[in-house]
Amino acid sequence: MKRFLLAVALAGLAGAVVAADAPGLPVTKAPAGAEVYIISPKDGAIVGTEVTVQFGLKGMGVAPAGVKKEGTGHHHLLVDVKDLPAAGQPIPKDEQHLHFGNGQTETTLKLAPGKHTLQLELADENHIPFEPAVVSKPVTITVK
Repeated sequence: MKRFLLAVALAGLAGAVVAADAPGLPVTKAPAGAEVYIISPKDGAIVGTEVTVQFGLKGMGVAPAGVKKEGTGHHHLLVDVKDLPAAGQPIPKDEQHLHFGNGQTETTLKLAPGKHTLQLELADENHIPFEPAVVSKPVTITVK
């Protein structure tokens, strides 16, 4: 039994080493001049606990996640995120990294009172950020 557990532990360690050395997924090049931005709310806005966020995009089109079409991507809304997701890795999916893989261009959020930052990042069909990153300026809002 001890040999079996040792073999399992060593196999797991070897797999972790291989995964750490594995290259990232292929990165899609962004078209020159591509730009993503938040249409509303405006930076400095005071809003209620339910706020509609409208996404803007120039120089590219929107396509659902999983659809490979040159010059397109889909939106991710970063809520109160201090550091952008890692280049060459899929954008996480959690309460701070919201995915809009169906090609949505707006959403309504319910936020707690206080200051919040909103930022958009466009990603390819595999949720991988473009190179260079197509990311908006952060927008700071106050929820009353």
